[in-house]
Amino acid sequence: MAARRREGWELGIGLLMAAGAMFDELHRRLAEEGHPDLRPAHGYAFQALGPSGATASELATRLHVSKQATGQMAAELERLGYLRRGSDSDDARRRPLVLTARGREALSRSQSILADLRREWVARAGASNVDQAAATLEALVDLYGEGKLRPVW
Repeated sequence: MAARRREGWELGIGLLMAAGAMFDELHRRLAEEGHPDLRPAHGYAFQALGPSGATASELATRLHVSKQATGQMAAELERLGYLRRGSDSDDARRRPLVLTARGREALSRSQSILADLRREWVARAGASNVDQAAATLEALVDLYGEGKLRPVW
């Protein structure tokens, strides 16, 4: 049976629904593993910090959000034990935000869970379909340019 052709708006809604379902499942599993307070926006911040951390201003630029929003998120992640304010040996005024051991563990668990989700998707849809979906998403980015991933939910 051939798949029906989807209208343009259905494709956009489908992409959002699929991403939402995937991230909801990721966060459900993270909560089961001891990280119930993490939200998708936190994952964006973890990725944007990079291995050497970033100042609140640098993080705001990378996330395409205001410095105020970044400061609020950083304070929350500090309170939850995922971030700490580090120091820069070259510039005493620079106070990068860096992941704590708890933050690194959450990031590692996220990567592992996402690998599990991919394996589950492959089991359901087949490896060639998953690979084709990934290639199609890459083609969409190539066609319209890389969008900004903003921590909006």
